[in-house]
Amino acid sequence: MKISFPRMGNSYIGFKHLCEGLGFEVVVPPSLTQKTITYGARYSPEFACMPFKVLTGTYVEVLEKGADVIISSGGIGPCRAGFYGVLHEKILKDIGYDFKFIVVDPPMANLKDFYNNVLFLKPRNLKWGSFLKKVRTAWKMLTALDGLDMLVAQRRAYELKKGDTQKAFETAVSYIDSAETYKEVVEAETEGRKLIERVPCDETRKPLRVGIVGEIYVVIEPFMNMDIERRLGEMGVITHRSIYVTTYVRHTIWDRKAEDYIKDAARPYLKQMVGGHGINSVGETVLYGKDNYDGVVQLAPFTCIPEIVARSILPKVSRDYDIPVLTLHIDEQTGETGVQTRLEAFLDLLREKQKVLGECS
Repeated sequence: MKISFPRMGNSYIGFKHLCEGLGFEVVVPPSLTQKTITYGARYSPEFACMPFKVLTGTYVEVLEKGADVIISSGGIGPCRAGFYGVLHEKILKDIGYDFKFIVVDPPMANLKDFYNNVLFLKPRNLKWGSFLKKVRTAWKMLTALDGLDMLVAQRRAYELKKGDTQKAFETAVSYIDSAETYKEVVEAETEGRKLIERVPCDETRKPLRVGIVGEIYVVIEPFMNMDIERRLGEMGVITHRSIYVTTYVRHTIWDRKAEDYIKDAARPYLKQMVGGHGINSVGETVLYGKDNYDGVVQLAPFTCIPEIVARSILPKVSRDYDIPVLTLHIDEQTGETGVQTRLEAFLDLLREKQKVLGECS
């Protein structure tokens, strides 16, 4: 049985190792390209958001490579993401593909369905202790990958030679990918961090700090957002992403206090759940304002209702916390040149504001 799943940043590495460890043959989702978008635009409804179209394209690519099973996450609340699985399965089977589609919703949505999905993945001859050990190793792999992401987002702004941090990061990720056991993952992460921290830097710089909020897929997947974290970092900016795969899972399943903290921050501006990460975009922007960040970039798929709601509120947050916000709407027509131009103008504004504040202090 050949199994596959969506590609979202480097998280596919952890999912690949888990599935291989459970005895499945894995069809690794290829890096996203214009071909992916072409497939997605061809088979998706015109009004569908960019993440839906890219997922459609990804599924076509892995099915063409022989995948028998596709596993994807679901969603709850008033957002179209909760219907992605049903629509994707119908579209792909109407095209003529024969496969099994498994949507893993959060446990609290339907505990029975969640348990049945786990049973599908767990080999019958594998004891629960051994199964949980493999899950634990995969989870450690995901946290290590996210940890490296966080580290390079802090370090890029100080590098002496543009691109050196990215090279070290890619090598560090390969260390994680080569690990097999929990101990090896820990050692790989340690060596990867050392490699990144050895990149020559100018620690005397005082870079801008910019938070990144928005819909989870366009925030995490570099292809979707024109590699905005690397782009900003190499322009001398420390970035902080509001969401990672592991923080999303943790907040959704067991660390509800962290999620409530974000919602509490948003409550003066937005009290009810609007689906997706709309309320998070508002709450995280408030928190960035309280932490004295220089600015915030909102990444929003074109036609994404939750992010449209958030965008209508963010100007008020921006005024209240004196933190400029730039919204970038992402669709299949979005180009690197346009994104680069808008980012350069935004950073000019932030630096001018920083200069004025420095003269006044």
